[in-house]
Amino acid sequence: MPRIIALLADDALGATRESPDDPAPYLAAFDALAADPAQLLVVAESDGDVVGTLQLTFIPGLARRGALRAQVEAVRVAASMRGAGLGETLLRWAVEESRRRGAALVQLTSDAARTDAHRFYERLGFTATHVGFKRSL
Repeated sequence: MPRIIALLADDALGATRESPDDPAPYLAAFDALAADPAQLLVVAESDGDVVGTLQLTFIPGLARRGALRAQVEAVRVAASMRGAGLGETLLRWAVEESRRRGAALVQLTSDAARTDAHRFYERLGFTATHVGFKRSL
């Protein structure tokens, strides 16, 4: 877990919202993820190092004729691996796993400040069809 937490904190936005010095909330969240079959925490390793991660959540719903949705969250690739195709591999895997599980669509949100990520997602076939809203609690 410390390597995953460090990866989450290793960019300008993550550095302001993550707290690698306090692993307790991350460990509690991991336990909740591990106990829920609708949650997948995907971790990419290279030579024993954590170099990428994402969370894939399956959401049943009534809309779209009872469609199952897949939600991609917390996509991170280590700085040393950016541009090497790992992010694309992770996202393509997430799309295929979503299809395999019967999801009708894959959705994700990306911070408005992550313009490079937006181009990346669009290149992989995602379209910016909605405006997202969040409220911190």
